[in-house]
Amino acid sequence: MTYLPLDDDQNPIPALKLRASGAHHFNVTGTAARNSTGFNVDTRIVSVYATGPVYLKFGDNTVTATTSDHYFPSGLYYDFAIGGDKTTQSGYISALKADTDCVIYISEKE
Repeated sequence: MTYLPLDDDQNPIPALKLRASGAHHFNVTGTAARNSTGFNVDTRIVSVYATGPVYLKFGDNTVTATTSDHYFPSGLYYDFAIGGDKTTQSGYISALKADTDCVIYISEKE
């Protein structure tokens, strides 16, 4: 079930707004890093953009990405669900560089 508006083919239209004070970014290097401030407890979607390829992992304030986690390419802007009615929210994202040092940008949506 979605609360998003639907197009003529009944596909959800991603019409969420950016959450005030919901912008995060951090440097990604050979040592896993995570956002220093957790996501708002009501945030269920985050958009991610990385300036270089990275490995990503969502979790709590101890989450640590490794090379066994999900690969995320550079230059892609993508929405991730981080929680829902029946799922515990992931309040943090950890990233580890896959190639070169870079920056990851995260936007909370509501």
